[in-house]
Amino acid sequence: MKTTVLLFTVVLIAVLSECEMVKFGQLCSGNSSNRRRTGDRWGQGHYGARRGDRVHQGLDIVCNDGATVYAPFDVKLNGKVIVYTDPKKAAINDGINLSGEGLCFKLFYVKPDKYSGVVKKGQRIGTLLTMQSVYPGITSHVHVQMCDKSDPTKFF
Repeated sequence: MKTTVLLFTVVLIAVLSECEMVKFGQLCSGNSSNRRRTGDRWGQGHYGARRGDRVHQGLDIVCNDGATVYAPFDVKLNGKVIVYTDPKKAAINDGINLSGEGLCFKLFYVKPDKYSGVVKKGQRIGTLLTMQSVYPGITSHVHVQMCDKSDPTKFF
């Protein structure tokens, strides 16, 4: 009997913890469900997708070039992200470090309105840069990467 009660308690705690997990709100105008980039000629957008000799360390959320990017929950803006060192990719070489809800994450390919301060859930962070100018035919997207490079999928 004690083993059954203990097992039930452990399962209940695990279920409650999963239910209370942070979920990202809408990131981009025109994509209220945070639809993920699947595959295109440039690759796939899921965490762990192969990129030649490296592995994709984020999750790509579909977003049209020039679309408004929103705060997924109340966030603190923690500075600029440099995505590339290649000058040929300068048109999309911007992003922002953010924290909120106990998470630290980065958004790539976003031109933020500002790099510091606080933004409330659903308020504008900035706009998606013109991915098509660097990667013609790609499914334009915001790349979401956790600061510790862990898999962000469970937050969507």
